[in-house]
Amino acid sequence: MLRGLYTGASGMIAQMHRMDAVSNNLANVDLIGYQRDTAVSKAFPEMLIRRSNDDGMYNFPFGSVDTMPIVGKLGTGTEINEVFTVFEQGAMKPTENVFDFALDGKGFFSVETTDGERYTRNGSFLLNPEGYLVTKSGDFVLGEQGPIQLQKYNFVIDQDGVLYRDPTYAGDAARLVSMNEVKWENIERIDRLKIVNVEETRYLQKQGNSYWNTTRDSGPAEIVPEDDRPKVIQAFLEASNVNPVTEMVQMIQLNRAYEANSKTMQTHDALAGKLVNEVLRV
Repeated sequence: MLRGLYTGASGMIAQMHRMDAVSNNLANVDLIGYQRDTAVSKAFPEMLIRRSNDDGMYNFPFGSVDTMPIVGKLGTGTEINEVFTVFEQGAMKPTENVFDFALDGKGFFSVETTDGERYTRNGSFLLNPEGYLVTKSGDFVLGEQGPIQLQKYNFVIDQDGVLYRDPTYAGDAARLVSMNEVKWENIERIDRLKIVNVEETRYLQKQGNSYWNTTRDSGPAEIVPEDDRPKVIQAFLEASNVNPVTEMVQMIQLNRAYEANSKTMQTHDALAGKLVNEVLRV
């Protein structure tokens, strides 16, 4: 009977961890480039139930028979196996801001932070006073040759992430320039965005601010090969891949599962009390 209490408790703990993942997804539903988390549960090993009033074996000249046969299985509870991130493409949101970039495909922007190089799907950038392309938190956006300095607003970018300086335009305000407007005989190449990926994205570690860091299991970050390189779309941002309706439905299901496990524990507690206070007294 006490085993039922532990089984119910394990179920409540598992639902609590799953609820944490769902709540975090809903809290970041509007965060650019956010990738939703999913909690995966696993059951403890089941135990075989044998008839307890017999033991041993009867031996015969031509064999034997088990006098304590298996009569069924007993579950021993559940636990959270892991919480992993589902890397799926989010919806593209137009912004009309020339410093906003979205990745259409697998990969991450590289960012230089005080803690080292980090990776993000959040392409909401801006220029700092020195003319460098930075994130909203002030970290440098990296190109394949280092931090990207655009100086003024006279730049264009193609879908491969290559940034060019257009000397024919020297305005003081940013404007969206079509590649068809560029005079290629005067264009100057600045750098190409450093877009990387890892071998096992599910093992990347979240760092906050939409940043990711590599781990031993994820493998090192490497520049995406030419044939797998995602498209860079200017003046767009990638929304989170969280579906709020789906997450709310899961939250309702988790609440009901939590309550069911709680009632299971209450029932076992009541039966144990009756056993001690009534049956044993007789």
